[in-house]
Amino acid sequence: MKLPELSELQAAGELVHRTLTPTAQICWPLLSRRVGAEVWVKHENHTPIGAFKVRGGLVYIDELKRQSTTRRVLAATRGNHGQSIAFAAARAGLAATIVVPRGNSLGKNNAMLAFGAQLIEHGRDFQEALEHAMTLSDEDGVTLVPSFDMSLVKGVASYALELLYAAPDLHTVYVPIGLGSGICGVILARDALGLKTEVVGVVSENAAAYALSFGARELISTNSADTLADGMACRVPVAEGLEIILAGVERIVQVSDDEVLEAMAHYLTDTHNLAEGAGAAPLAAVLQEKKRMAGKKVGLILSGGNADPDIVQRVLQHTAN
Repeated sequence: MKLPELSELQAAGELVHRTLTPTAQICWPLLSRRVGAEVWVKHENHTPIGAFKVRGGLVYIDELKRQSTTRRVLAATRGNHGQSIAFAAARAGLAATIVVPRGNSLGKNNAMLAFGAQLIEHGRDFQEALEHAMTLSDEDGVTLVPSFDMSLVKGVASYALELLYAAPDLHTVYVPIGLGSGICGVILARDALGLKTEVVGVVSENAAAYALSFGARELISTNSADTLADGMACRVPVAEGLEIILAGVERIVQVSDDEVLEAMAHYLTDTHNLAEGAGAAPLAAVLQEKKRMAGKKVGLILSGGNADPDIVQRVLQHTAN
């Protein structure tokens, strides 16, 4: 697989920055004290869709618009990928249809509708929604946007470049893994800049497909991905993503839903930021590894802040305990 060079990542970043300003990376003292390390948080919860995925959508749709006569884009999602595609499609004058599983996040559904997308509910999880979306992609003028693609990876790598330009001496960066575009973007940016920063992936123990695949060094799917961290609810990994992860990740940490809720509570009390489950997972992982990271300089990717009210209620209960 040919991977993009630094100049390509920088060009994608320039395209992204025409629409959004770079997000902040902040060293929070209370969070650092809690972890026992110098902790830098990359705030992807502060983008126009409240998540890092917007970056990939902007690059993918720009390339699609220049290379084809597509009139409508189609995507399957648990939320943030769909928001990204709906947002970018609207800016490019394209229609968007988004397929979500039944019972999906109401807040994310409403956000996609607000960006002008048509919403279809189908299936019990992301994989079934994706399989249904694939049956709808045969119409003329319709393009199915995958959840993992090198154009998406180039776009989301822009947040990694921002972080690593600002803090090139990070010892370790913890990154949540859904289908893998975010962590692959971090790996590509790290390698393109020639840095020695270790990249650690984070998955839900209830959606451990990438952790199992990493351990076996081959694709392993699971029968379910039932986690409150819907951004990590993957049960069928992607071959291209796993190839990059195997070559560039130090290890993958599994976290429980309870650990994720605790981490969301810590973000709220220590930084006054709302993190969604996947966004809080890296903090949950570094807290597992406090002894290992003691005294080091660590980056955490707060990948999104789109948590629904029922989850927020559970987080507030944790802050009161």
